[in-house]
Amino acid sequence: MGIHEQDALSEPEGISFPLYRDAPSSVEFNKLRKRLLRLTRQAIEDYAMAKPGERWLVALSGGKDSYGLLAVLLDLKWRGLLPIDLLACNLDQGQPNFPKNVLPDYLNANGIAHRIEYRDTYSVVTDKIAEGNTYCSLCSRLRRGHLYRIAREEGCSSLVLGHHREDILETFFMNMFHGGRLAAMPPKLMNDDGDVMVLRPLALCAEADMAKFADGMKFPIIPCDLCGSQEGLQRNAMKAMLDDIEKRMPGRKDTMLRALANTRPSHLLDRKLFDFASLSPAQ
Repeated sequence: MGIHEQDALSEPEGISFPLYRDAPSSVEFNKLRKRLLRLTRQAIEDYAMAKPGERWLVALSGGKDSYGLLAVLLDLKWRGLLPIDLLACNLDQGQPNFPKNVLPDYLNANGIAHRIEYRDTYSVVTDKIAEGNTYCSLCSRLRRGHLYRIAREEGCSSLVLGHHREDILETFFMNMFHGGRLAAMPPKLMNDDGDVMVLRPLALCAEADMAKFADGMKFPIIPCDLCGSQEGLQRNAMKAMLDDIEKRMPGRKDTMLRALANTRPSHLLDRKLFDFASLSPAQ
């Protein structure tokens, strides 16, 4: 069945998905829901993410994007478009004032299979990183390591993350401006140990759409008090730059995302990707 067949995204007549029981019934929200379903399904198919019968570990932080990711994947599964077993997982990292009941209550109320894991990485991060510096890198590495372990324990072939279009573009420009390399977040990546795939099904979805979706679904959002409260992060600067470009030239974000999928090594400067030395005029 083709990715663009709209009838595949139509709900069965007279039936609605329980997860959306309190969602708006407006035309605008329904269009948003279908757009997210279509783009997520497109990314899954374009990057060959799914093999029927697999089990995925869906990382759930309590932020808008991870809630949205879980809802969209469950929606696709409910429609018979994602033959994958899904297990939601929250890693409680020991952050002060973290509301431990919010995620279990939400998951239980909606009958969603899940695992809650407690690991105090917060103390490790605050001990290793000087106050005022960015916690994100170390925090992310520690969290990812535990999620890989949980994926193995639960028999999951893939760890699924809620990174969207803006996350990918911001990472690209951070690597270019601060790392001197052209690299972003790939939609599909094998971990270093070669036993867990990392998937980003929201790769084509806009952050603004994810925010509207979260508002409509009334997700119980949990803010990140560890890194979200720090000012002056490089990612914030990239986000502001991209937003300014989009404001002045609407549609540029989509164009930049397409560019990441349309590279021409012969028109760059990387000698490892293209054999410039062998170029010579035809005799």
